[in-house]
Amino acid sequence: MTTTTAPVTLDSIRDAAARIKGVAHRTPVLRSRTLDALVGAEVHLKCENFQRVGAFKFRGAYNAASRLTPEQLSRGIAAYSSGNHAQAVALAARELGTSAVIVMPEDTPRSKREATLGYGAEVVTYDRYTEDRVAVGEALAAERSLALIPPYEHPHVLAGQGTAALELLEETGELDALIVPVGGGGLIAGSATAAKGLHPGIRVVGIEPEAGDDTKRSLEAGRRVTIPVPRTIADGQAAETPGELTFSVNRRLVDGIALVSDDEIRDAMRFAFERLKIVIEPSGATPLAALLAGRVESLPPRVGVIVSGGNVDADRFARLCGRVGES
Repeated sequence: MTTTTAPVTLDSIRDAAARIKGVAHRTPVLRSRTLDALVGAEVHLKCENFQRVGAFKFRGAYNAASRLTPEQLSRGIAAYSSGNHAQAVALAARELGTSAVIVMPEDTPRSKREATLGYGAEVVTYDRYTEDRVAVGEALAAERSLALIPPYEHPHVLAGQGTAALELLEETGELDALIVPVGGGGLIAGSATAAKGLHPGIRVVGIEPEAGDDTKRSLEAGRRVTIPVPRTIADGQAAETPGELTFSVNRRLVDGIALVSDDEIRDAMRFAFERLKIVIEPSGATPLAALLAGRVESLPPRVGVIVSGGNVDADRFARLCGRVGES
């Protein structure tokens, strides 16, 4: 279901997989009989919380950064991100022997900002509720002559993200459905391209927080819709509008979007910790939340889930998973 003019193809995802091999982790696929019994399906969890930097983002960041010219690498890389892409670009830059400057929201969770700094990047903050991160990032990159790697509006980033689904399907064989969290749309665009390129009949379902339903609204409208800046615990999915490139893919390949509440996300994080013995961040928990809350209609027998990340610090995790929720 891909063409040579698409921003991402099965071939470009396979090429990305070869490029990141030995640098990115091939993350585990977990199973749980308890989960299967609760949701009434055989569930395969692709655990990107075990990826380098703790999230799938390293796949796309390294694939894109490794293709820069020596001259571009000598000047450095810029990026804008709420956290996981920031860490991914910072680590990719370190791996490639260059520097990184990252534009991050002032309210980014502390663990994500500290990890970004720990990888050696410079952090420049902005107010996500009053400033446009794309404009801030582009201005900074132009001022310093840096190569800008956006979190999802880039063909090499999309191809890198698609390697998660490629690996999952290589391990599980054909699945009936693939469930993927949606923020800007890069992970699901790459994942849907890989999944439907391998198995055209697979159903691809995206999951968004209720407050951040820009992709659901956009798919229903047939055009990109902008919403107010979402206020949700799923900070990695606090997008106002789908990306132009990602939407061009997702409007063709994504079969539907389901929504979950912040309370359902908390319940999923708690379930993952108590029953699966893994820590996942709010955005990474949304597909599991959708399964546990019955938000995916007509769930088929064999289901794959991309658990996108696990970057949440201990204090915030305790607040979110305690019986008193964090607003």
